[in-house]
Amino acid sequence: MIELTRLNGNPLVVNSDLIKTAESSPDTMLTLINGEKLIVRESCAEVMERVMAYRARLLAGVARRLPRLGDLQRVVSISSLDVGGGENTDNPSGAPEDASGQNATR
Repeated sequence: MIELTRLNGNPLVVNSDLIKTAESSPDTMLTLINGEKLIVRESCAEVMERVMAYRARLLAGVARRLPRLGDLQRVVSISSLDVGGGENTDNPSGAPEDASGQNATR
């Protein structure tokens, strides 16, 4: 959950997982996955920073509870973050893969 501010100055707490899009026109309009639209004072960049900070706090909390680095890497891969510095250990050649995950250049 992230705290934002409505245009009238009232605070608003939003479940960041429900944000589908953020547009700046000039006010920031958030569209949620259910179609609801929210207009907030924060810029799109600030909303993105708050979402990333919130998710980083969640991941750090999980990491503190895991006994081994391998467990952390599994959790991170589930949340689709890259802890390997961009290196794909499942496909070390970097060759394109087809929809089944097979090397498409074979």
